[in-house]
Amino acid sequence: MLNNQGRPTNPGEAGAQAPKTFTSNRALQMEEALIFEIGRPDTSGVDIDEPEAFTQRLGALERKGEIGLPGLSEPETLRHYVRLSQKNYSIDAGLYPLGSCTMKHNPRLNERMARLPGFADVHPLQPQSTVQGAIEVIEGVAHWLMELTGTKAVAMSPKAGAHGEACGMMAIKAAIAARGEAATRRVVLVPDSAHGTNPATAALIGFSVKAIPVGPEGKVHVEDVRALLGPDVAAIMLTNPNTCGLFETQISEIAKAVHDAGAYFYCDGANFNAIVGKARPGDLGVDAMHINLHKTFSTPHGGGGPGAGPVVLSDRLAPFAPVPFVVREGTNLRLVEDEAGTQAFGRMTAFHGQMGMFIRALSYMLSHGSDGLRQASEDAVLSANYIRASLADLMSLPFGNRPCMHEVLFDDEWLKGTGVTTLDFAKAMIDEGYHPMTVYFPLVVHGAMLIEPTESESLASVDLFIATLRDLAFSVQRGDTERFSGAPYFAPRRRLDETKAARNPVLRWTKPAPILKAAE
Repeated sequence: MLNNQGRPTNPGEAGAQAPKTFTSNRALQMEEALIFEIGRPDTSGVDIDEPEAFTQRLGALERKGEIGLPGLSEPETLRHYVRLSQKNYSIDAGLYPLGSCTMKHNPRLNERMARLPGFADVHPLQPQSTVQGAIEVIEGVAHWLMELTGTKAVAMSPKAGAHGEACGMMAIKAAIAARGEAATRRVVLVPDSAHGTNPATAALIGFSVKAIPVGPEGKVHVEDVRALLGPDVAAIMLTNPNTCGLFETQISEIAKAVHDAGAYFYCDGANFNAIVGKARPGDLGVDAMHINLHKTFSTPHGGGGPGAGPVVLSDRLAPFAPVPFVVREGTNLRLVEDEAGTQAFGRMTAFHGQMGMFIRALSYMLSHGSDGLRQASEDAVLSANYIRASLADLMSLPFGNRPCMHEVLFDDEWLKGTGVTTLDFAKAMIDEGYHPMTVYFPLVVHGAMLIEPTESESLASVDLFIATLRDLAFSVQRGDTERFSGAPYFAPRRRLDETKAARNPVLRWTKPAPILKAAE
């Protein structure tokens, strides 16, 4: 039974008073077992011919027992994965407000282009003369990325953001080594508000990290940067717009100070979606920046990939770009695969990058045009500020009620003394049909709630989202803690012990012991 707020009267189980079903299904909400539990290892969904006689060459590595894979028919397999997909949230299901993630709609036109036979059927080991069109796509994406960022070169092969960070920092490391300063310049400056991958990347390739404090208004001050600069500093890694959803207004002064000290400026490009067509990072003094094609240019995002993280480079770093890169020789295009005779620091990955992502990104760029790309940035910023203005009377803003960029950051100051936490509020959003916003990040804000609506949401969609959060906030004010403490009530699974799941994950299914029947 549900109370007049529409929640179960027994918070321990959603719909606990409803009659049980034989299948454990609840109409279209179907209970789905693990594939190993529904499959039959002794059968297969397809007919496979017996292999001809052959000599085993695995030696001691030869399998001794059955492989144990579950056998399912095609309909069973299809239903299993369709049912699992219905338990996941997706951008095709609703607004996805994850801050710092840019979870926006993926135009189906881009998907159709990526599936054209001339693109979908190419192979990275084909002779380059047979894939001139594919290489031209790489060149086209590279051209527009350099144009949009005001830079001189781009490395196309990195597979995603953190991979791109490594690429940019490795180019900086190579440039420092070419100057004979590898032994002295060992420090990278990183703001306290940075993405965690920034200090991790710097440490991974051998640098030590010094933190830059964030000012009371959520930005980095050039004075704080100057205080840390010295002959031991190799680079700064700064996100702009930053992870607090604010534009770093002193970025040009910071870049000049870094360059005057002989160091390089790496910009985290995760939030490029806010400034495409409005500001060019190269014009602001940036030497290297990765660009998440799977975010800014609306290619599929989430589910582990595929991603693409090209890195644009200034003229100071362009000679050190990794292979492969495209060169034009008359009317022909060629991928330079060997770094011999160049200053390239090496190779990031086996081939040229994520071809499907390049096609989708180029399709997005060409279909929008320069005015469309600029409007996308403007609409993303407008949407975030609309949410800020609509919730500022109920939810607290850590850096004041001032304009933000493409995402708006709230904290938990307004929740103090209510018995409701940031996590409780986020879980209650699941019951309302929304994926929660990014919570507890950035770390410089206590109980952070970072909301990024993107430009692809309609006014009606954003209005409903705002109304939902206002209703939740009113419930907090009324002291209706039950709505939050047990949430989510209506999800396929109730609230998990996320700390235990992270520390003690169960990564392998084991067959349960047979249940012995009692003797009659």
